[in-house]
Amino acid sequence: MGRILSSITDGKGFDIIMVGVTMAFLFALAGVPLVYNVVMSFQQVDMFNLNTFSRPFVGFDNYVAVVNQPEFWLIIRNTAIFVFGSITGQFALGFALALFFMIKFPFAATIRGLFLVSWVMPGLVVGALWGWILAGDFGVLNAILKAVGLTERTLFWKSDPNLAIWAVTMANIWLGLAFNMMLLSVGLAGIPRDLYEAAELDGANSWQRFTTITLPMMRATIGAVLALGLIYTLQQFDLFPAITEGGPANSSNVAQYWAWQWSFVLFDFAKGATVSVMMLVFVLVASIIYVWSTRHEVRG
Repeated sequence: MGRILSSITDGKGFDIIMVGVTMAFLFALAGVPLVYNVVMSFQQVDMFNLNTFSRPFVGFDNYVAVVNQPEFWLIIRNTAIFVFGSITGQFALGFALALFFMIKFPFAATIRGLFLVSWVMPGLVVGALWGWILAGDFGVLNAILKAVGLTERTLFWKSDPNLAIWAVTMANIWLGLAFNMMLLSVGLAGIPRDLYEAAELDGANSWQRFTTITLPMMRATIGAVLALGLIYTLQQFDLFPAITEGGPANSSNVAQYWAWQWSFVLFDFAKGATVSVMMLVFVLVASIIYVWSTRHEVRG
């Protein structure tokens, strides 16, 4: 303790102060609300006792009640579709664009910069934009699909129970596409060019160079991109109130929007906290699996 204090007083412990301030900041703004949310999921919290700490302890009753809701498994299905579809679409298209922009051609940097516009736009703005694109009678997407002959009928993306979740998923793919492209471009830029030149001299074609050089060298970057994609997709909220509001009949409702509905529509804050904790557990398990796999890979 004395050594730490002396290092601070002689000017060499500034890093200790910065780390301490950062940890206190994270604890105050992330740790305390997290613990509060977990505790609230084991209590009965409504409009009448929200501003007090006199709340009945109900154990796992909130979890049992949430799982027994008739729409629970539909929302789990929708969340799985939204997460898997978003991550797959963002990664595949982002990787394709990252590979494309590795080619040198005029205005490549400018065009790549234009893709970043979607990433910096607020989610509600993106939701409003895609609400117009997906409109049944005058939407741009229907006009394009009819023009190229993929459909002859009008598709009501936002009000058809079979299409609504895919409508929000398409919007989220567009929203996160630039982020995936940017991270994957950084990973591609770090691969030594002489590896490709050597493989080309050995007679390897483009596909062989991609599978034997690009993918193995990008393994860590790909894992990080997919892990971040999972976290950001489960945090995505703005698109749902702007496009479908979880409807029709919960056909596009997902866990994060359901948690908000419990808390701020039905004013059952305990069940809203319960859904949030369930999502947190899922993210923690996925993160642990990712960290374990990367450590196992490094040791191997």
